[in-house]
Amino acid sequence: MSENAASSAKFRYALVTPARNEATFIEMTIRSVLAQTAPPVKWVIVSDGSTDGTDQIVARYLAQHPYLDLAHATGAGRRSLGSQIAAFRFGYNRLRGSAFDFVGKLDADVSFEPDYFERLLERFAANPRLGIGGGTIHEPVAGQFRMRPSNRRRSVPGPIQLLRRECYESIGGFLELPYGGADGIAEVMARMKGWEVESFFDLPVRHHRPMGTAERGPVSACLFRGLKDYSVGNHPLYEALKCLRRWREPPVLLSVILRACGYGWGWVRRTRRGVPPEVMAYQRAEQLRRLRGRVGREEGDDD
Repeated sequence: MSENAASSAKFRYALVTPARNEATFIEMTIRSVLAQTAPPVKWVIVSDGSTDGTDQIVARYLAQHPYLDLAHATGAGRRSLGSQIAAFRFGYNRLRGSAFDFVGKLDADVSFEPDYFERLLERFAANPRLGIGGGTIHEPVAGQFRMRPSNRRRSVPGPIQLLRRECYESIGGFLELPYGGADGIAEVMARMKGWEVESFFDLPVRHHRPMGTAERGPVSACLFRGLKDYSVGNHPLYEALKCLRRWREPPVLLSVILRACGYGWGWVRRTRRGVPPEVMAYQRAEQLRRLRGRVGREEGDDD
């Protein structure tokens, strides 16, 4: 056993899964977690007003798996990213009294290999400054799971973020933002506190529902993502490049215009931003540094 493997074996992690009407996919997620070579010490599934049989599916596993806990929260009556964070906080509070070193925000529509968490914990053991870590998202395309084009090494997808408990508590947890984006802002706040964030490309996670399509079609999903980007304070220049880079998202090419329109609509309406000013300023400074770095690399390539 390697030194990192030995260290990771001492780590304890807990999971919180907000779930609203996830009967189609949640059993795959349950089976993936129950098959882990390094199981969690506690897993709270928060049913946020589910009416489609989600609760009954989870209940079938409770008796044989004492670390599994089904909790009920009452949201706003429909799925929203704000209510998802409220449900996560509700579940996190149920972890009080449990001993754990890491907490994961795990969506109810993902699946992964049996050694996923064991290998992920090894990465945390190898880097004590790693505050947020996870794998990469793969989504169904033409009958096959393919890597999401937007996967980036410096950002962990929201459905599968694992946070060092010390990091989570140092940032005050996830913010409840009206249009979502809490996972990305948590990464910004973590870096502000000196933590590192990294996504590992050799740890694939299957995301069975395409991003943002739970209650929206591809067109409205793109518009909403642009509005979300405005609400979390993305710099306009950074947002312009981001829109261009996401051209492969459905609807292909049109997604660039739709996302830009969503951002512009937020600007016209002066949509409320739930991100603290100092966090938005830090994020924009990061984004501008990344833009300057990209331009520098491109100029260097021309030489």
